[in-house]
Amino acid sequence: MTAVEINFDGIVGPSHNYAGLSLGNLASASHGGDASYPRAAALQGLAKMRHNMALGLVQGFFLPQPRPNAAFLTAIAADGNEDRRLLAAAWSASSMWTANAATVSPAADTADGRCHLTVANLVTMPHRSQEWPDTLRQLRLAFANVAAFAVHEPVPPCFGDEGAANHMRMCANHGAPGIEIFVYGKSGGAFPARQHEQASRVVARRHGLDPARTLFVEQNAAAIAAGAFHNDVVAVANERVLFTHELAFADPDGTYAAIRAALPEAEIVIVPADAVSLADAIASYLFNAQLLTLPSGEMALIIPLEGWEHPRVRAWLDGMLASNGPIRRVLPVDVRQSMANGGGPACLRLRVVADPAAIDPRFLLDPVKANRIEAVIAAHWPESIAPDELGTEALAEKVNAARAALLAELDLSVLS
Repeated sequence: MTAVEINFDGIVGPSHNYAGLSLGNLASASHGGDASYPRAAALQGLAKMRHNMALGLVQGFFLPQPRPNAAFLTAIAADGNEDRRLLAAAWSASSMWTANAATVSPAADTADGRCHLTVANLVTMPHRSQEWPDTLRQLRLAFANVAAFAVHEPVPPCFGDEGAANHMRMCANHGAPGIEIFVYGKSGGAFPARQHEQASRVVARRHGLDPARTLFVEQNAAAIAAGAFHNDVVAVANERVLFTHELAFADPDGTYAAIRAALPEAEIVIVPADAVSLADAIASYLFNAQLLTLPSGEMALIIPLEGWEHPRVRAWLDGMLASNGPIRRVLPVDVRQSMANGGGPACLRLRVVADPAAIDPRFLLDPVKANRIEAVIAAHWPESIAPDELGTEALAEKVNAARAALLAELDLSVLS
């Protein structure tokens, strides 16, 4: 079996809107109440997937969830008098950010030699806490091969778990045994720390990870308070490289020492705060990037245009490239609609190291399928959604019809 890294991006759903529901996510809060553009958002996300395929990378996708979520509206006894934010939560398209779908441990790291996935419970935010049942359905369909995969239900909801956005893996190469780094929070000042240490420890035990090659690291409270609601806003890893802000971790020196002890070939690229402040990092989403190994062996950083256009971030990146370090290419992509709601390139993807032949092919992208998806989006996704349209029957009918058309096109109506 040949294991490769596959990035599963979420197709942006037809109900994509800016309701400002995510406390601690500064971009989401700042755009709350704006009109959104679901068609443009979905096409931008699809263009990013095509961009990565053109680099020679294997690309997968997950589908939008049913919205408005009738089960959630029933559970909250919605009668028209509920808080407007609860109504908006039922329409949220936040499942597009598949970095929060699950935590993934490749077969090379686990005791039983299978790839393990634990769906995230996302309990901290009401609009996200409703996602896991539909996410679990997709995971169990895409990774139904029980000889290759084990898909787990969420950890108990008393422990908040936000999935791969707070998990990193480092290794000599994707198919080799690696070290897994779970990042949890204890305090975030005015903002909640979303990843509970015990949730991470439960996932590690479920996945059968070697304790000697598993690290539990505390996120810097100052980073959470500054708007780094997930670790992937201030750090990202790929194979032997950790790319991190100086202020990402509560104990940076101890974290780096533990990584080097477990993986001697590790290379740690630290961005100093006096070059790129936490505020700059969070505004630009420099670290909410896809750090990828290209077929040539070069490592590339896929960043949002906002990072490339930020003067201090661009100056640091230019210096990094000139230094001949391990990251050899920086490739900007346009995901402005996602960025405005608080999610960059890394938020939009779940990394799974596995043999593509073991995965349901309906969830793997190719150029022809990308064209078919684009045609459905162009024909059915709303061009725009104004805030006062949420909750209307006309919009519900349009959103439901759009999702149904996509499921039918991809032979995945079983998820309807």
